[in-house]
Amino acid sequence: MRKRIYAIVFALLVAAMMVTACGPAATTAAPTNVPPTPTTAAKVWKMAAIFPGVVTDADYNTLGYLGLTEVKASLGVETTYSESVAVPDIDRVMREYVDAGNNIIWTHGSQFLNQTVDLAKQMPDVVFIAEGDSTVQDPPSNLWVIDRNFHIGYYAIGAIAAKSTKTGKIGYIGGVALPFSYAEAHAMQQAISDLGVQVEFKQVWSGDFNDPTKGRQLADAMIADGVDVIVCSLNLGIFGVFEAAKAKGEGTILVTAKYSDKTSFAPKNYITSLLYDFKGPMTEIVGRIKNGEKGAYYPLGFNTGVGIQFPLLNVPDSVNTDIQQIVNDLKSGKIQVVKNTEKITP
Repeated sequence: MRKRIYAIVFALLVAAMMVTACGPAATTAAPTNVPPTPTTAAKVWKMAAIFPGVVTDADYNTLGYLGLTEVKASLGVETTYSESVAVPDIDRVMREYVDAGNNIIWTHGSQFLNQTVDLAKQMPDVVFIAEGDSTVQDPPSNLWVIDRNFHIGYYAIGAIAAKSTKTGKIGYIGGVALPFSYAEAHAMQQAISDLGVQVEFKQVWSGDFNDPTKGRQLADAMIADGVDVIVCSLNLGIFGVFEAAKAKGEGTILVTAKYSDKTSFAPKNYITSLLYDFKGPMTEIVGRIKNGEKGAYYPLGFNTGVGIQFPLLNVPDSVNTDIQQIVNDLKSGKIQVVKNTEKITP
């Protein structure tokens, strides 16, 4: 009897399950007060720049600082910087900035290149921007290399000097004898050869980019030897060259500068400057970083951050016209400048 009751109950349960399975699907009320699904927050970019000199030098460091401020203004990137950092301190300073949460590190100067490359290899989650004068072999994927390509601009400067001299003698004064400086002098010689003019070209190095006294001494020696156009590849050292030129009277000795407009320091002895601008290149690079491009080779040139200051001063109008055409040919690629870093013995 008991087994018969169990069988009846079991049959009823099975029947109920079958009815439920075949019936309409049950609906579930939407839960209330459930927090929204979290979304991925946009990455916050923080950029630190490291300068070898003071940002008020009206020269190379000022140009870097202006590039950094443009990144902040245009792209909304949080920025910070250190100035007057020596080469032995660069690794420590970079690491301190990374520890402080900066994920873009820019070292403004080729003297920092090797240490920047080394640290980039150790810290793949940080983007590094370095400067040099050639490509880097096997660069890490998180490294941007800005090739300054000084030789391209100095081809135009060499043409200016060759077309402006009255004595047939021009001079180049560099600071520390480095490969990029040799390339500048070689590019000037290429321009002189391409023009087919007979010009005597003297090259010397002071051993210091920022020593006006040494700049003055070398300029005085060149002037005594008949040089009447002096091309400078100096920072603060150029002010000694200006003093030597002004001492010979207005317009007698002409000088070209580098990096920034220096007309006001010797207006009657000044031709032009090879201008460098880091605003455009840096905003482009950081913009590309924000879009996911962690590293690349970025060459500077007349289409990217480099320019001759026009109009040329204290020279005939014909020189302005001729040099503008040369610059256009450099931009278009019609003129190809050889990057020759072979050592020059003065």
